[in-house]
Amino acid sequence: MQSELANESVLSSVLTEQASGTSARWTLGLPPADYVLGHVRAVLPDRVVDDAWIAVRDGRIAEVAPQPAGSEADVDGAGLLCVPGVVDVHSDGLEREILPRPSARLPWEFAILSFEGKLRAAGVTTVFHGASFEEGTSPSTQRSIARTLELIVTVTARGTAPVDHRLLHRLDVRSPEGIAALRERFDTLPDPDGMPLLVSHEDHTPGQGQYADRRHYERYVAGTRGLSDGEAKDHVDQLIVEREGRLTVREEALDWLGRLARSGAIRLLGHDPASAVEIDELVARGGSVAEFPTTLEAAEAARERGLPVIAGAPNVLRGGSHAGNVSGSDLASRGLLTALASDYLPSGLTAAAFLLATRGVMSLPAAIALITGGAAEAAGLTDRGRLDAGLRADLVLLQAGDPWPVVRSVLRAEETF
Repeated sequence: MQSELANESVLSSVLTEQASGTSARWTLGLPPADYVLGHVRAVLPDRVVDDAWIAVRDGRIAEVAPQPAGSEADVDGAGLLCVPGVVDVHSDGLEREILPRPSARLPWEFAILSFEGKLRAAGVTTVFHGASFEEGTSPSTQRSIARTLELIVTVTARGTAPVDHRLLHRLDVRSPEGIAALRERFDTLPDPDGMPLLVSHEDHTPGQGQYADRRHYERYVAGTRGLSDGEAKDHVDQLIVEREGRLTVREEALDWLGRLARSGAIRLLGHDPASAVEIDELVARGGSVAEFPTTLEAAEAARERGLPVIAGAPNVLRGGSHAGNVSGSDLASRGLLTALASDYLPSGLTAAAFLLATRGVMSLPAAIALITGGAAEAAGLTDRGRLDAGLRADLVLLQAGDPWPVVRSVLRAEETF
């Protein structure tokens, strides 16, 4: 935790640089590796420090403290809120960006640049793109193994850029094509530098999980595919029959992922857990995170077992789940929510956090933690997410709103274009 008094060595260093004229050169293109951001309202995990400065050395936070009297900063934050860079642990936005209309496919290289602009505008500095290992089970997007592999190549090639692009491997546990492709990818991956791969196991079969009430899925299919109510019902009937015949594939997938999770090769997220029993099963197979629990029971069980709990920011913005599941705001009010993910709406992250704060559901520091430190913890990242000395200097300047905030600037460590 930061001291409330300026660290003498950092202050002395800054004042010496200012006196000698050797302080960091600031450009409109990139922040320097060493600089001081002054006169901001710094949002720490437990409080807000008004009129603070943040000293950065070699791309890392060196100090967060009240602005010392008589000192100047390299850049003036003009009283804006300063929060850590937003971490998005689950984003399906890129697969939508490449296909803005059903027949209007864009080049991958352009799509990721276009989507990157939306991420930056939302204050997101680290994003995990959902790479779906399945064949055509989503009613709203055209998913295939081939397209997922293209997404992976694109994300990997873009790397850290102005946004740290990473992958969340999403496995449909009833997809034989999906499990085969994911096995091949894991078998041929180079050493991931000791960082466990992020994997979410999912089962979107109507009648359980996210769509426990199949009528929500029928309405979803009807709306996205232009089907009549009767056609949507027939489609869902057929889908359920097909997927019920793949229970052995589901068992194989969960057993395999469990072995990987227990060995430490992957960090396993349980997607849409619906009960305490499912949470117990997730923990038994080495799962680390409850992602989008659909019931209060599942969220309570997850926290009792020490698992982070992620909800979707759109759920909070809308005031509830589009599929009739538990409300993210309700989880937050009960102290059960530890992180928010964009799902498909990057701009929803800061908006949802401020909505929770302005409505008095949570304090501002606790709400901001849902999209920064809490999200980083869910992803297994320990070098970002808080305004703490030694962590990455991924900083976002926000203009507070009632309730909607505006991102004014994003300063990311080791930024390249």
